[in-house]
Amino acid sequence: MPELALDSLDRKILRLLRADGRMSNAALAAAIGLSPSACLRRVRMLEAAGVIRGYTAIIEDTAPQGRTVVIVQITLERQTEDGLSRFEAAVRQCLEVRECYLMTGAADYQLRVEARDAADYERIHKEQLSRMPGVARIQSAFAIRTVVRGGDVG
Repeated sequence: MPELALDSLDRKILRLLRADGRMSNAALAAAIGLSPSACLRRVRMLEAAGVIRGYTAIIEDTAPQGRTVVIVQITLERQTEDGLSRFEAAVRQCLEVRECYLMTGAADYQLRVEARDAADYERIHKEQLSRMPGVARIQSAFAIRTVVRGGDVG
């Protein structure tokens, strides 16, 4: 699929939808100065091109103690296509893994894991992460606080 060239109106649409994915088309059109039909055509084009991949709700954690966020770097024994596929299939089954990225650099993958506390992360590490296929090394760092979270716009 050819890369879509975004103009200033497209970027405004994306910025506004990132801030409020539930914004009505009429409100979005008014905010960027287009007719509702022209705005909707642009949004549909951005969706069809894969620029807008979907819409989601960001759910606030209601647990009184909050959640512990752990950034985990995983290095695999081998970087074969089969090894990567097997690891990725396994990581998709781990509900505590909220995000997973294939990386360049020293580690093969970077994960964002949510746990109740350090003891819960120890369980996740021991029972799930270390048992995933091909894992050679796990390096974990605990987040102190959230500065920007998915969907947050400045």
